[in-house]
Amino acid sequence: MPYLATHKYAHISARKVRRLADLVRGKFADEALDILKFQPHRGARMLEKVIQSALGNAEHLRAASVDDLVVVDARVDEGPMLKRIRPRARGMAFVIRKRMSHIKVKLDSPA
Repeated sequence: MPYLATHKYAHISARKVRRLADLVRGKFADEALDILKFQPHRGARMLEKVIQSALGNAEHLRAASVDDLVVVDARVDEGPMLKRIRPRARGMAFVIRKRMSHIKVKLDSPA
């Protein structure tokens, strides 16, 4: 039975977190947390919390062995964008896109 956790509307670009999700996909959950702990990126903290939440969900649902769970799926999707206008020279304007993302993690026992 897979155990899920999500962080919706995270105020970080999906592109920045996707690199970290690729690092931990397929690893044991405790090993993934160790990898993320030593990453200097802000997205690593967010992904770490989502994995810890999925582990908490597994404990709550009485998983047979929480220590043997594997990060089966770590997905980072684009969320909505906040668009802001930045005035530029000669009456022009540039659009600033403040991006959000949805971070989803699925833990399951190794097959």
